[in-house]
Amino acid sequence: MSLVGSLQLILPPRPRSSYNSTKLLCSLKNPTTQQQLSSSSSSSSSSIPLISNLISIALALTLTSSSPPALAIPSLSSSQPLTTPFTQSKFVQSGLLNGKIRPCPSTNPGCISTNPTSSSFSFPLTIPDTDTQDPIQKLKEAIVRTQKNPKFVAIEDTPYGRYLEAEVEGGGFSRDVMEFLVKQDVVAYRCMATKVTFVYPFTTAFGDSKGQEERMKKLIDELGWYAPTFESME
Repeated sequence: MSLVGSLQLILPPRPRSSYNSTKLLCSLKNPTTQQQLSSSSSSSSSSIPLISNLISIALALTLTSSSPPALAIPSLSSSQPLTTPFTQSKFVQSGLLNGKIRPCPSTNPGCISTNPTSSSFSFPLTIPDTDTQDPIQKLKEAIVRTQKNPKFVAIEDTPYGRYLEAEVEGGGFSRDVMEFLVKQDVVAYRCMATKVTFVYPFTTAFGDSKGQEERMKKLIDELGWYAPTFESME
């Protein structure tokens, strides 16, 4: 029903224009009639709030009778990229980036990487001149001895060096990723968890604190390689 039709059904008919003339004529002839007409006028004035309420109801009925506008709710199957910290943390990218070990993702606070653009930077390892064993083979043996349930995902010879990627057992039934790039006597690496925790409504992930650093410390002690630190340079 249209707005005009709703108002026609609810609003009372408009009084005729002769009403004011009759009121004036009766008031001149009979004072009693003047008092009655004044009372009638007061009753008519008191009905104005009621008419206003009826108009509001008519407007509401008219607006709700039309089709509501479509809501801008994103589809779950949308092809647009998901950009929240939680969804970003679900996609862990490994492998080299422009010939280098990748930096740590901003959504993974426990990660450590030798990439200089990483917020949690660590110095690359240095293989001593006295160590003549194949570095990739030695890395594999050290990982097996120091980590739980290791799985070697990739061992590749690249133009940038020899690359090794391994998955090891992490906290909370998850898997952690260890990556290494050996170039001559320098070993770059990244060590990170594949699962991070978000607590609603916070958008900052809770990392494993010093867990990855302790993991690498055990591995370096097993390897016997030199690991520079900021403290050792002071």
